[in-house]
Amino acid sequence: MIYSVDVRIEAPVHDTEVTDRVADAVANVFPDAEPAHEDGRLVAETHSLDAFSDVLHEQEILDTARRVFRQNRTDEGFAFSLKKQAALEGVVNFAVGEPDELGEIDVEVRVREPDVESFIDYVAPETDEGQPVDPVREYGDRFDPEDEAY
Repeated sequence: MIYSVDVRIEAPVHDTEVTDRVADAVANVFPDAEPAHEDGRLVAETHSLDAFSDVLHEQEILDTARRVFRQNRTDEGFAFSLKKQAALEGVVNFAVGEPDELGEIDVEVRVREPDVESFIDYVAPETDEGQPVDPVREYGDRFDPEDEAY
């Protein structure tokens, strides 16, 4: 699938935290993101969620991801938050309820192409008994927005 997305990732970095560990947490889940430290927070951007989608497949949490994405969907994209500690271990754990004391990794996805619902299907396809049903992408496929073939 050809797509065009802008993903903005933000995480607070408190005085009691090591900036590199927060950067590692982001990189473990979003390896294509380019982080920068700004005013007590780490900010990163990427244009691909393929590696993140792979983690969702590996952890077999596609249904949970779809539910979270749809709950936080707008006409232009969707947003979600992740637990920093889990991300440090390379694990996706969606933040729900009360925020953690040290904050969470907040992710905003702006979808330009295709429509938002189709992109959600691409990142977290529908499942039947835990197995993707007619996935748009195969697990492990990576889209390179810089590749001219796309």
